Amino acid sequence: MSFYIQEPHKNKNQNMNATYYIETMGCQMNKLDSELVTNELERAGYQPCDHINNAGIIIFNTCSVRQHAEEKVLSKIGQLRKRYMQKKDFVLAVIGCMAQRLGQDLLDGWDQAAIVCGPNQIHELVDLIEKVRTERDQGTKPRQARYLSLNDPEQDDLLEELDSRHQHRDERLPFMAFVRVMRGCNYFCSYCIVPYVRGRERSRPIKHIIDECKQLTDKGVKEITLLGQTINSYRYEDHDTIYGLADILESVHAIEGLDRIRFVTSYPRHFEERIFHLMASLPKVCSYLHLPAQSGSDRILKAMNRRYTVSDYIELIERGKAIVPELTVAGDFICGFPGEQESDHQATLELMRRIRYKNCFVFKYSPRPNTKAWQKMADDVPDDVKQGRLEELLALQHEIGYEDNQGLIGQSVEILVEGFSKNPHLDSDRSTSDTETAYPQLTGRTQGDQIVVFDGPEWLTGKLVEVKIRKASSLTLFGERYE
Repeated sequence: MSFYIQEPHKNKNQNMNATYYIETMGCQMNKLDSELVTNELERAGYQPCDHINNAGIIIFNTCSVRQHAEEKVLSKIGQLRKRYMQKKDFVLAVIGCMAQRLGQDLLDGWDQAAIVCGPNQIHELVDLIEKVRTERDQGTKPRQARYLSLNDPEQDDLLEELDSRHQHRDERLPFMAFVRVMRGCNYFCSYCIVPYVRGRERSRPIKHIIDECKQLTDKGVKEITLLGQTINSYRYEDHDTIYGLADILESVHAIEGLDRIRFVTSYPRHFEERIFHLMASLPKVCSYLHLPAQSGSDRILKAMNRRYTVSDYIELIERGKAIVPELTVAGDFICGFPGEQESDHQATLELMRRIRYKNCFVFKYSPRPNTKAWQKMADDVPDDVKQGRLEELLALQHEIGYEDNQGLIGQSVEILVEGFSKNPHLDSDRSTSDTETAYPQLTGRTQGDQIVVFDGPEWLTGKLVEVKIRKASSLTLFGERYE
């Protein structure tokens, strides 16, 4: 059953508070979903609201990858109960992976105007909001909504229509946009909830992807990041021709006006070598690879159902660096997985030393309901041990990042300028008088995804600029622009 309407919705509740506030947790997929929802709300006549306390529609786009992310949402919902009981002046919508996982149970005890909507049903959200608001205005108890089908071809067609109307709206980063190339995941890692909340892999038609990239570039976007849970698994068949990620990269590279292309997240199996050759030969394809390892221990990788060995992982990266010498790699690690011993942890530290990641995302293991690890493995690593291992991994990454970044001092790098730096105070060489009289501090990224800050005029935002690195920390490079 679908409430989808192709034409822009006409907001029938203009006399009510037709404003929305959306808060996004989690990954880039959620950020993209929030942008698509924003597009639809504004097509329907709703306006953004700067503060949650003034919004007529409050939307939480949620993450279920870790328990802490879900607890954060439950806390926010709890904080809103008092306001609703006093004023009944807003509609609450919970969307995303947590909505998919918990469904109606998510809002037990919340019997007011509320909506639950999984990530595969976001094209229906505006209709559901209209329905709940109408029922509330009529004095009836608004019906909670729950649409949780996965891998439904009809739903995928409607989601395609939603993606086709993608209008980039991030005012903070107007020159950078995400484009989805596939949905879901087939790997079923034993700790991961993604296949249960986003479904199996479904690759989008390559023509739709290219058209969306062209549409965004025509609107001024300079950098596109292609998104997929396991993006190198992309496969789309059209008239007996099978297209992969490499074909997307070639096609997007041909779009005039676009400066850079990134893709995340890759899986360390079935990685086509042709992708490395495109990194080396196509100037717009960034020499950056986000390749989660999760552990440096073969025993733990097997328990995680990761389907590769440490040597497989190392061989892939070494092959990539042989083709793309400037290749930078970001990694993910889970510490304290069930059964992890100190020797497994030391193996992970050794892998980090071997690869020398640009940066790493490190998390403590969090059991997720219905996954195989949750069903069959005891969470037997004490939290204080998990925390200690996490801190040790982060400390090593800090050390590696600092050492490697020192080697960039004196070099010239090309960056795409993103806008004002959030933390200009981090550059201790800038005095108060400098910040008052000189150019503001801007920030950008290299092709290898290193963050660079420098002083320059605001009009450089969205442009490629040559900067000479003069100092470096573990996460940030500080540069001077060539005049």
